[in-house]
Amino acid sequence: MDQRLIDALQRAERMLVITGAGLSADSGLPTYRGLGGLYNGVTAEGIPIEQALSGSTLRDNPSLCWKYLAELGKACLAAKPNAGHYAIAELQRRKPECWVLTQNIDGYHRLAGSDPARLIEIHGELAPLYCQSCGAVSEELAGHLDKPLPPRCEQCAGILRPPVVLFDEMLPEKAIETLYHELSKGFDLVIAVGTTASFPYIAEPVLRTRQAGGFTVEINPQDGALSPFVDVHLRDRALDVLPILLSHTLAN
Repeated sequence: MDQRLIDALQRAERMLVITGAGLSADSGLPTYRGLGGLYNGVTAEGIPIEQALSGSTLRDNPSLCWKYLAELGKACLAAKPNAGHYAIAELQRRKPECWVLTQNIDGYHRLAGSDPARLIEIHGELAPLYCQSCGAVSEELAGHLDKPLPPRCEQCAGILRPPVVLFDEMLPEKAIETLYHELSKGFDLVIAVGTTASFPYIAEPVLRTRQAGGFTVEINPQDGALSPFVDVHLRDRALDVLPILLSHTLAN
């Protein structure tokens, strides 16, 4: 383990852990391109998976969109948090100013015990469902996946949806505001875990922290967009590395 990283981890007060699909892939959860045989990114209907999982398709062809939302839901429910998620949650307990910014919609950070008050789910989550017509909140996701799709509201028969950001939809305003509010305060240490950082709002915290003199780390077996710009790149699986990092912090 790089001594500079150990020193930075022990000194850091304000921290940000950014997580992407690579962290949950270690739980056995496929990325959306791997669902239902979508390895080439095209659905059985002959359209890009991004189009099937879009806000416009949910509006115009809710049965088609829900076909793939249900696949996502089943995959998330079939897996569970791994040692990486639990290590991050424990790191938050040991570091009261440690925040988590996740691109993942599986809810595993919450299940592992991360503090919801310091968790920014920038792409939303898959549950609970709510009615697009009357706003009523429905039962948990699992109760609808084996029923006819799209799921309907028991009160008004409107179409239900999860609070997730679909393709062509805007990011949640509150999550963006929270991210940039915390980023304006600065971070001593930023750790990017299992993300290609293809979105500007994922890369920006790393780049701004490095520019301001903070320490930056990437945990990813492969090189990504951030790799040339971080202080340390650990080319290992998150579920192996994060518990080791945790061991170098003091328990309260």
